[in-house]
Amino acid sequence: MELGVGLGQRAVRMIEVAASCSPVREIHYTGVDLFEARAASDGPGMTLKTAHRLLKTTGARIQLLPGDPFTALSRAANGLRGTELLVISEGHDPRSLSRAWFYLPRMLDKGAQVWLEQAEGPDGSLAVRVLGGDQIAELAAAATYRPAA
Repeated sequence: MELGVGLGQRAVRMIEVAASCSPVREIHYTGVDLFEARAASDGPGMTLKTAHRLLKTTGARIQLLPGDPFTALSRAANGLRGTELLVISEGHDPRSLSRAWFYLPRMLDKGAQVWLEQAEGPDGSLAVRVLGGDQIAELAAAATYRPAA
């Protein structure tokens, strides 16, 4: 699963690596992205249709969820149980991402890995942090669930 599909190159590589490591299992990929709602300030991206067309060529089962992390996961989290890998791209709306953590514990498989991409240093270069179970639990506990009034 990936929050922030962008131009899709990382998604294609993730699927290819997963398929080479586990050739007998069907690979399931879920991508959350703003797609058509992406603003120029959100960085490069593609349409939902283009993303589906690109990712379908990998042979994986593809599920694309339009929206910001919180909105998409609030609709789909219960159907995403058993997620083994979650990659979170840099550049999400901080409020949306902080609220989305609420849904992750129910989605993640035991032993799942969560990779969080973050800008670091004065040049803004990207680094990936691997989050442990305790860190995920802390972020989920800090997330506030507020049902619509």
